[in-house]
Amino acid sequence: MATENNQITINPNNMNVIQRLKAPTPKFFRTLRTIGLTLAAIGGAILASPVALPAGLVAAAGYVALAGGVVSAVSQTAVDSNSESNNNEIP
Repeated sequence: MATENNQITINPNNMNVIQRLKAPTPKFFRTLRTIGLTLAAIGGAILASPVALPAGLVAAAGYVALAGGVVSAVSQTAVDSNSESNNNEIP
């Protein structure tokens, strides 16, 4: 199917992972991706700290880093099917 400016749009249900990662991401999911990356960075910084920390804090940091990574990965695969531009750049 073609749009007004002769660009071919792809049905999000028929996309492979690479096409999905290159497609435009909705604003909400870009924000969520940024939050996830921040959580992963904070968790990683606590895990990599050179000082002795309580075991509970280290365990919680591991869970925070994992959750941040999952949120970031899932948010990146969301596709804005209403977007008029079909470029591969992430704004």
